[in-house]
Amino acid sequence: MSHPHPELGPPPPLPEGTLRVVALGGLGEVGRNMTVFEYAGRLLVVDCGVLFPEDFQPGVDLILPDFDHIRDRLDQVEAIVLTHGHEDHIGAVPYLLREKADIPLVGSRLTLALVEAKLQEHRITPYSLEVKEGDRERFGPFDCEFVAVNHSIPDALAVAIRTPAGMVLHTGDFKMDQLPLDGRITDLRAFARLGEEGVDLFLTDSTNAEVPGFTTPERDITPAIDRVFTTSKRRIIVASFASHVHRIQQVLDAAETHGRKVAFVGRSMVRNMTIARDLGYLVVPGGLVVDLKSLDDLPDDRIVLVCTGSQGEPMAALSRMANRDHQIRVGEGDTVLLASSLIPGNENAVYRVINGLTRWGARVVHKGNALVHVSGHASAGELLYCYNVVRPRNVMPVHGEWRMLRANADLAVLTGVPRERTVLAEDGVVVDLVEGRADVVGVVPCGYVYVDGSSVGDVTDASLKDRRILRDEGFISVVVVLDSVTGKVSGGPEIHARGFAEDDRVFDEVRDRVKDALERAVTEGIGDARQLEQIVRRTVGKWVSDTYRRRPMIIPLVVEI
Repeated sequence: MSHPHPELGPPPPLPEGTLRVVALGGLGEVGRNMTVFEYAGRLLVVDCGVLFPEDFQPGVDLILPDFDHIRDRLDQVEAIVLTHGHEDHIGAVPYLLREKADIPLVGSRLTLALVEAKLQEHRITPYSLEVKEGDRERFGPFDCEFVAVNHSIPDALAVAIRTPAGMVLHTGDFKMDQLPLDGRITDLRAFARLGEEGVDLFLTDSTNAEVPGFTTPERDITPAIDRVFTTSKRRIIVASFASHVHRIQQVLDAAETHGRKVAFVGRSMVRNMTIARDLGYLVVPGGLVVDLKSLDDLPDDRIVLVCTGSQGEPMAALSRMANRDHQIRVGEGDTVLLASSLIPGNENAVYRVINGLTRWGARVVHKGNALVHVSGHASAGELLYCYNVVRPRNVMPVHGEWRMLRANADLAVLTGVPRERTVLAEDGVVVDLVEGRADVVGVVPCGYVYVDGSSVGDVTDASLKDRRILRDEGFISVVVVLDSVTGKVSGGPEIHARGFAEDDRVFDEVRDRVKDALERAVTEGIGDARQLEQIVRRTVGKWVSDTYRRRPMIIPLVVEI
């Protein structure tokens, strides 16, 4: 594993009076957030999320944090504290609770409702403790205080963790919208109070650290959404994250204003919006939301569909509509509203969906051509405010790619945090807080764990490399029959290809080379079938590389009779 401290080995045993911090995900990437705090042999986990795969990870459904660091110590985990209900913070909880189901889950009302619905699908009944801003709970040596923060999902929390080694303030994902739709602002008064008490280590959201100024308020996009409704002649199809309650509320309000009915499409969207409505986080006027089947009785200019797929996910509703693989057929005059930002790495998939929808005649409104989405993360101006209010002794940027982490560290330095007190770490790097100072002391193995269908962790980087070769370079099989007595080729080579050449006759030139190489090897005393297969692979591979500049997967089979 690569990390910025190649000189480091495994961390030393935890010294007495030291708080150890190990991120198992979320540093150097946007996703799979998970941080483990250790004091006096006890552990506290903050968040446990998933990362979504990119194009170079074919066939992978989800990527989990690597639990190996704590797998043998799950009985020492006091609790899993969840800052909010987004998949990159709660999506891996079922996979961790599979290994020990009675670890307490701690979170706000909506966060716990969303994760409990996921756990129900995994047939896990968790032990949950609901908390809200202002609450203070002790989990072993960890005294946790919860602070309200504003984000793109309701009920998000920061957590202050007091230990004998010092206090850590973990913001979770947050921004400082001063006029949020639900009226729940980031509690800077609590941040200031904690700062007065003394924050020894400040873990801050880095996602928008490169973006100057302040994040646009949610209210500012209401006119753009209203304009979409005003100018649309037929159906409106809104694609959003299944957890973006605020954005769906704005869509519902616009639909009611313009006399349209709304139907939710997709299992996760239906589930999450039902939970949000039942708990009072989503206000749904009576009769506004209807069943998908009842839309057949409504004219097109009275319909709004709300679905998943804003990131171009292949199996999500919007992608299937773009591919004509869904019961809803997008057509001329329809308007598709992508009410979300682009997660880094998803750009190609999203534009593929946009092109597919446009091909069928739809008008696609997205962040690139209208103000229909704002970020849920604090920009540089807001982060500067937080540093000046909290005045932390040490800073450790979290939640972001490397450029974001470094930009966040630079902001901390501008506000007076010494450069040597800003800890730039990535997944697996071990940070110890002792006597008011945070230092990198080691590194633990921390790789990607791939979920592929029903298998977890069975797919390796090597098998993903094979998949990429099959996808990009093709496949060649070579079958040769050898006479075990004479050592002569008595059958073949039979050469077949997929994804490399349409006509197998292109291999006529290499067949004699394979025969000669095998017979020469046998005369030199090489008789092991595995060694002979390697000779076949090298011979065909060199010919393909020299002739076509390609490196397909080559599967040789030598049969002796």
